[in-house]
Amino acid sequence: MTSDRPTRRRILALSGATAAAGLAGCTDRLESLTGSSDGDDPSEEGETTERAAALADGVPSLETEYNSREQYQQPGASLDDFEDLDAWEVVQGSGEPDEDVVFDGDQSFKLESDGSENVVAQRDLSGEDLSETDLSFAIRTSTPQNITINLRLVDQFGSERVYSLREITYRAPDVGWFRSSPGVFQESEYEPAMDSLDRLEIQVLHSMDEAEVWIDDLRTHEKPDQGYVMLVWDDGTSDYYETASPLHDEYDFPAVQAPVPRWTEQGREGVMSISELKERQEEGDQIVVHGTHTPIHEYDDDEEIENRLRNDKQWFINNGFEGADYIVYPHNSYDRSSLEQKTAYHYCGGFNQAGNVNTTSVYGFDPLALPRTIGHDIDISKRCVDLAAEHNQCSILNFHEFEANNTMPEDDYEDLIEYINDADVEVITFDDLWELRTEQHYE
Repeated sequence: MTSDRPTRRRILALSGATAAAGLAGCTDRLESLTGSSDGDDPSEEGETTERAAALADGVPSLETEYNSREQYQQPGASLDDFEDLDAWEVVQGSGEPDEDVVFDGDQSFKLESDGSENVVAQRDLSGEDLSETDLSFAIRTSTPQNITINLRLVDQFGSERVYSLREITYRAPDVGWFRSSPGVFQESEYEPAMDSLDRLEIQVLHSMDEAEVWIDDLRTHEKPDQGYVMLVWDDGTSDYYETASPLHDEYDFPAVQAPVPRWTEQGREGVMSISELKERQEEGDQIVVHGTHTPIHEYDDDEEIENRLRNDKQWFINNGFEGADYIVYPHNSYDRSSLEQKTAYHYCGGFNQAGNVNTTSVYGFDPLALPRTIGHDIDISKRCVDLAAEHNQCSILNFHEFEANNTMPEDDYEDLIEYINDADVEVITFDDLWELRTEQHYE
């Protein structure tokens, strides 16, 4: 069916406003900030200029105009800086101040498990009103991968809301800080009264012999006016071009395409050609960097990482792909060294990818450590859409090809597109999400 409503692309064309600036692997189908803030706030003029650089019309420059992780590392307002831990009680596992590993200020909150048990720390929230509010926190862990970090809010009547980062694909041992601003994973049948809260719990859930996590700089953010969904197709497969793209065009839904240059150049079977990718860009899809398909944390030194990032982005620029300021990490691989290098070439990307609901707030995420959900299951994907609509958050769903077990079957995908069309969400690209992320004022 064809909708009579004005389409997003028609509106953009008429206004002349062009949009600019385990299951988790790609070929491995079943694989599953650094620094402290100086507290300086960007001026309104400087913020506007730099945001314009990231959203410039046309093909991006090879290097970024600024370090997005430094520029946007402390959004919103402080809720707890962990300088005084007297308010906190560790009810399971252990916790202590750490003056040696710090995101901001003089200390962080180090949480550890005793064996395989989970860790829970809590503090009183009486008197706090977190209505229409999202949360973010700085996190560092030496035991990533099989770990979940929850923020559980409980009101004075016992109802709960749980914000959840379901998995961390930051690669050890080269670990560092990043900001997480997870979306709502679940809440009680009776919605919690966010203006009558009892407590906040930090939960570290894991399935390992031990877990070690540092938390710092807990912050609050306003919610946007609606929810958003991003549909990301990795590897530039022909399945998207031949089967999924007609559905996207029917509903005027843009997709984010992340092709692998070498596969595209080789004319690999089942992979879109450069001309097909350009055709999709003209239809409203955004073509972003995926690059060399080797996991980047496996590189030995900074020069190798820098050369790879530079050459990968140059290929996208040379071929006229306007989404080259954004990046999708092959195999969801990254570490501290690669993140430090990526800020010189990209403003936004990720991912911390999980097989269950793994959403993000809009205004508080780390620019280069976004989370997303593997689109292997129709029910989980619909739940992502529902949560985005209900809580005004963003669900980023990931697909590869319909015969892979990390992508739902073709009929389910058509069902999902129809479901999204009926939901109270907007389908967006990286440009749209980045513009939302950078529009907020700072303390």
